Amino acid sequence: MPELSPDSDAVYQIEATEQPEATVIAGFSQYGLAGLAAVDFLVDHLDLEQTGFIRADGLPTITPFENGRPRQPTRLYSRDDLDVTVLVGELAVPVSMAQPFSEAILDWTEEADVDELAVLSGVPVPHGPDDHRTFYVATDDYREKRFGDDSPVPPMGAGFLDGTNGSLVSRGMDSPMGVCVYVTPVHDQVPDVEATIRLLDSLESVYGLGVDTAPLRSFADQVQQYYQNLAERLESERAEEQPLDRMYM
Repeated sequence: MPELSPDSDAVYQIEATEQPEATVIAGFSQYGLAGLAAVDFLVDHLDLEQTGFIRADGLPTITPFENGRPRQPTRLYSRDDLDVTVLVGELAVPVSMAQPFSEAILDWTEEADVDELAVLSGVPVPHGPDDHRTFYVATDDYREKRFGDDSPVPPMGAGFLDGTNGSLVSRGMDSPMGVCVYVTPVHDQVPDVEATIRLLDSLESVYGLGVDTAPLRSFADQVQQYYQNLAERLESERAEEQPLDRMYM
């Protein structure tokens, strides 16, 4: 089921060997890569198998590979005994192409009677230590189903969504399918592992998938140590009046 943008020749086509499950959880290549890292972790941790992909014809694309084996950049994963399909989007979708991309996803999910779509995302917003938590922006039907007065995930106060996230929520408001974007502040580092952990912990509090983020926490400690060592090296270079390599700033 291709979708054509009026402003370009890009066509999105979803090819899947299985129908999606009742819940689709998605993460895309966005600032900080927190959402993408989260769904990548879900695929590995839950031992999911690929069941399809989204082809983007006419759009500049990438071909990721691992151990010499190429793969589609936007893929679908699921498991027979799990009522969840995971969408891993490694291809960065331009804002101008977000609407047709979102429409292709939502046409597919609505045709397959998917109940809800949850998107995991990091947002580059100014924040303090108290804001290191996950918030939600959700359509009414999703909010009424998943979030009560004592929900561990609070609503995002004010702002706006753009790109793919904004298009998905906008279309979701007029759809029988519930749509929610789980958002958390991210830093200018790739990946922001602490943000990834916050997203996964919030998802676990809502869906109870049995996700253990302990392996990621160990990785987060390594990443934090790396940046701490980098900052110390830069301070040392300043003291010695050596030129700084601003590629790391």
